[in-house]
Amino acid sequence: MTDPNPDSLTFIPAATVVIFRHATDGGAAEVLMVQRAKEMRFAGGAAVFPGGRIDAADRTLAARLAPEADPDTTAAKIAGVRETLEETGLAIAVDRPVTAEEARQARALLLEQGELAPVLERFGWSLDLAALTPFARWCPRWDGAFDTRFFLCDLGTGAVEIAVDATENTRLFWASAARTLEMADNGEISVIFPTRRNLERLAQFATFAETRAHAETTPIETISPRREERNGETHLTIPEGLGYPVTAQVMATVKRG
Repeated sequence: MTDPNPDSLTFIPAATVVIFRHATDGGAAEVLMVQRAKEMRFAGGAAVFPGGRIDAADRTLAARLAPEADPDTTAAKIAGVRETLEETGLAIAVDRPVTAEEARQARALLLEQGELAPVLERFGWSLDLAALTPFARWCPRWDGAFDTRFFLCDLGTGAVEIAVDATENTRLFWASAARTLEMADNGEISVIFPTRRNLERLAQFATFAETRAHAETTPIETISPRREERNGETHLTIPEGLGYPVTAQVMATVKRG
């Protein structure tokens, strides 16, 4: 339920990354989806974009790497890079090509250390944080909700090696945003309300370049879904004018994290 006094609520800062690659069939760009383990507190069993909470170590690294940049945005980008490597084995936003073996070793070190800084030092990586384009920010109005910043990132390639972490997640797959929505509609996967809205937004574009151009010209405001009565039915709604082609869904059909 929505708390009548938002000032009394506490939120968990988080980041997620929509990762693009060229489609194997030459069609619309594909995005990486992560199927969560059913036991997970957030979005258990659902297909989501890679990501997770922002740690204190992410903020420390952000202050070191970009002391004059917005600390919250930089920490969120670092968290997105770290969580992507941990969950999928992909090294994103690194300023040079990374081999599959190097990424495998880096992931093992990250899982051992729990922080990205030792990984950067060990492999001599520098982060290209500009490779992560801000896309959206979502934060439900309930205590303990995730305040999640969404970013876009392009691999600039086709087939790449990925491997599920087998703890928080059970499956990884690539598909266009439109195909992922079809999978959800057919019951092949489950997607929660924010993921569906973002997939619908992504499905408007065929390439990463088109999606990034849209993101760069669309205002980002924190989206907090609200309940609204329409024609005798309760809908979950989001604001107009933020790039989303669908802004309401009948509450009875909504899957929530």
